[in-house]
Amino acid sequence: MRRRLDQILASLGYGSRREVHGLVDEGRVTVGGTRADDAAAKVEPGQVRIDGEPLDHPDGLLLLLHKPAGVVCSHEEREGPSVYGLLPPRWRRRNPAVTSIGRLDKDTTGLLLLTDQTELVHRLTSPKHKVPKLYRATVDADLAPDLPARFASGTLLLTGEDKPCAPAEVRLLGPREAEVTLTEGRYHQVRRMFSACGATVLTLERRRFGHLELGDLPAGEWRELPLTTFGAAE
Repeated sequence: MRRRLDQILASLGYGSRREVHGLVDEGRVTVGGTRADDAAAKVEPGQVRIDGEPLDHPDGLLLLLHKPAGVVCSHEEREGPSVYGLLPPRWRRRNPAVTSIGRLDKDTTGLLLLTDQTELVHRLTSPKHKVPKLYRATVDADLAPDLPARFASGTLLLTGEDKPCAPAEVRLLGPREAEVTLTEGRYHQVRRMFSACGATVLTLERRRFGHLELGDLPAGEWRELPLTTFGAAE
């Protein structure tokens, strides 16, 4: 779709409107192989080059990040180091902003999806879609043999809530280690579910989101995914 050249460049993080006008004035921008001379001209993003290079993900970004411990899923600087600080500066300046699809708390590690596709964020976080998410947890006490049945019962209540959790699948990996698959996304849900059963979570890692696996991706790194990974918009 044709859009104003300055709008395209600013939305992709190449600078403010004034700064991208400067790129055009300096002759660094071409459209269809011809030097651009009007930053307000309507153009196709795929025809634009800056310093001879195609635009950086003009159709949008979808990333699978291995979130390390100690960073938050927030754009608020007052909340401390953020997952967004792990990304290239230009991606952090995109508009719409790159944001996480759901959140992991500061101490939780593992698979985190990031995108600038607002519709995709809403779709994958909507309760009606029940996207399964798998977590691996270690706890401070031996897990009872009936824990899988309690999590799967659909009757487990969290402190301060009157609606029970949806059934969750548990696979015991050891006396104090388990994998949990949820289709909900309540606040600190995995930690609170174990707490309701008398155990405190010591480490928590998300290993899967929908059909996507974390695999051996190192902490703090990401891989790019096709925008069609979760199908077309509804």
